[in-house]
Amino acid sequence: MLITVSGPAGSGKSTLAASLAAALGYDHVSGGDIFRDLAAERDLSPLELNRAAEDDESIDLDLDERLRTTARDRDGVVLESRLAGWMAGDYADLRIWLDAPLSVRAERIAEREGKPVETAAEETRARAESEALRYEEYYGVDIDDRSIYDLVVNTARWDADGVLGIVTDAVERYDGAGDEGKTPVTGVTYAFE
Repeated sequence: MLITVSGPAGSGKSTLAASLAAALGYDHVSGGDIFRDLAAERDLSPLELNRAAEDDESIDLDLDERLRTTARDRDGVVLESRLAGWMAGDYADLRIWLDAPLSVRAERIAEREGKPVETAAEETRARAESEALRYEEYYGVDIDDRSIYDLVVNTARWDADGVLGIVTDAVERYDGAGDEGKTPVTGVTYAFE
């Protein structure tokens, strides 16, 4: 089974993907790790690489091709990145989107990276805007379109174990029936205003 975990920065993608992969005995492949490696190769911060990618489409195309290759060539994988659900295409069995309000995500990022919350919020907002423009330009992808996802979870409502429990339950209930053997679990959205 190929499971994708997508969502904005600070939504809990890495935490869920790592714990889900461990619980299932799957491999965890992180688009964020690949992106940070690309930034380091160019001696840039991730934000600087994001800005450079606005003028150099080869950066995004390289990352996305690595994600597609992983999706196409491997099974028993939790593939995690903002575009994993889109890049995995028909290879994905279960597509998950995680989200949380910007204030929550900025607090998480600030704690993780040791920076002020205001700085984390501004960088996160700028990065999201930059990425959204590129996703639309390169692939015609509206990152705000959740229609391709089988499960959407607001991670501000549950701790990491709670999110893992929701997703693990969805994986356990996955029946794989439908067109070409792939179908959404239920299209349930676990998010409340």
